[in-house]
Amino acid sequence: QMQPVESGGGSVQAGGSLRLSCVFSRVSYSRSCMAWFRQVPGKSREGVAAFEIGSGKTSYADSAKGRFTVSEDNAHNTLYLQMDSLKPGDSALYYCGTRPNSLCGTSFFNPAFYDYWGQGTQVTVSS
Repeated sequence: QMQPVESGGGSVQAGGSLRLSCVFSRVSYSRSCMAWFRQVPGKSREGVAAFEIGSGKTSYADSAKGRFTVSEDNAHNTLYLQMDSLKPGDSALYYCGTRPNSLCGTSFFNPAFYDYWGQGTQVTVSS
């Protein structure tokens, strides 16, 4: 089962926090690239944060810097997205994408770069 599974979404008020989880299948490669994206109806999928398995290298979209933190729980094959100081503009369906056996390079916010996607978890932030 290579498709990741997201969870942790919900409804919060502006200024609140949520932690999203992405359980993935770990393969025996030294590197994999994973990322969180979000999408609202009528718009393209937008990269939020990327994490390179093996090196721990992270990258963030400008909209996420200083508020969101991406991390990995190696023992439980889980990628997290801690989201603090949430704003109504953060409301979206959040997806986890994975690309096994790959460095993240410079394409980590290109949705076409990823091989596997989860079904998404909904985040709704009210003002």
